[in-house]
Amino acid sequence: MKRASGEMDLAKEVLERKESELVHVLRKRDGIEIEKSADQMDEIQYASERDLAIRNVDRESSLLRQVKAALRRIHDGSFGMCIECESAIGPKRLAAVPWAPRCIRCQESADRDLQERRESLSEPLGHAA
Repeated sequence: MKRASGEMDLAKEVLERKESELVHVLRKRDGIEIEKSADQMDEIQYASERDLAIRNVDRESSLLRQVKAALRRIHDGSFGMCIECESAIGPKRLAAVPWAPRCIRCQESADRDLQERRESLSEPLGHAA
């Protein structure tokens, strides 16, 4: 199913705006610098804030990669098609998450697989003996 030109133009505009916003945010990187203090409680607080800032940068970097991939899909004509099953991604999903690479069904499956991998990695090693 081919997307209408107006839909593609709107999606491209939204994605380009999001890309620009993320690039700007990632350039700042506030909170990552290492601060020193004589007070141990301050050191713990600084480390906690730095960890949070690093997680935010990781999340925003990942989102930027997804946005750039969606822009590439617009360019190559595959935007709006699921990368797993090649079905059309629903218009409501694309309106909510224009960088979505998968239809809802395939995304739910990918999320379950990821959750299962995380759970298997966090199982205690006591059963290995």
